[in-house]
Amino acid sequence: MRFRRALDLSIGQFSSVFKLLLYRLLTGVVFFSISFVIVRYGLVRIVESAEIFAIRDTVSEYFQAIITANAEALEALPATFSGAVKDFFALLGAEIGSIAGAVIGIALLYVVGRYFNGLALYALGGCMNDRMNSGSHTSFASGYFRSLGKASLYQLVYVPLAFVYDVLSVLACVLLFFYIPSLLMNWSVAAVLLSLSLSLALVLCLQALKLTVASPWMPAVIADGATVRAALRGTKMNFRTFLHRYAGYLSACYAIAVVNIVCGLATLGSALFLTIPLSYLFLIAMQFVNYYGDKERKFFLSDGTVAGGPVNLENNDRGQENEVS
Repeated sequence: MRFRRALDLSIGQFSSVFKLLLYRLLTGVVFFSISFVIVRYGLVRIVESAEIFAIRDTVSEYFQAIITANAEALEALPATFSGAVKDFFALLGAEIGSIAGAVIGIALLYVVGRYFNGLALYALGGCMNDRMNSGSHTSFASGYFRSLGKASLYQLVYVPLAFVYDVLSVLACVLLFFYIPSLLMNWSVAAVLLSLSLSLALVLCLQALKLTVASPWMPAVIADGATVRAALRGTKMNFRTFLHRYAGYLSACYAIAVVNIVCGLATLGSALFLTIPLSYLFLIAMQFVNYYGDKERKFFLSDGTVAGGPVNLENNDRGQENEVS
């Protein structure tokens, strides 16, 4: 029920997708340009080295062998890849100073980029809350500048925590991807596909966990005016609520992955300009639907339709959808 209501709210706010897309394109161009300059001129000796081209060619041959199911090539590639990686690490040792500076610069730039994108998501959260609370249609620009102060404070706390969590998640998935074939002592197509499948499942499970834990945080700040610190303490939930919410977010993560992959492949990537911002909008809607549901509050689902409210004992659901004039 909450999944469907979040989807209904997302469709009702579909115009916000284009505003978020424009915002992310503008900020993306700025941060990508700065990142390119850092990589191009700070790591020029590494980027244009023979060692990096050797690794690139080996990886390309690896995926070609998977696609063509060439078992002999797959068995020979680990030794080739190990030699290329050994030469690459020797190059890294010689260029450690420039690498450290570039990595720190790009990491800081990435965090700043997430901070500014987070301001837009917070503004969308404010617009979503206005829509659900009073049925009003708040513009993205108005919501952005109105909430800039509190959004900045929220993102200062949330972004570093999410960044550390995401880095650890990526490391865990990379280790799992290489660990399974090593454990099986088999780099066949089946072993690689199994490793890739389990790594993808781990990514989605870890992202669902992050979304579950942080779910009530932003809505508490926006809807109830709680301080960022008090709202963070309020993210605690009992085990039953946690399992219910985790199941919802895990389903959402899989649905988002399928929609983006299928639409991306079917349209050669062009549909991602819509599906990715829509995915963010849908997750924000889920946050507020969960928050309003936990508080047993009624909210506007669309013009003239109110949903939510106290638990209905007859159908064991939180309220019903009612038409209002």
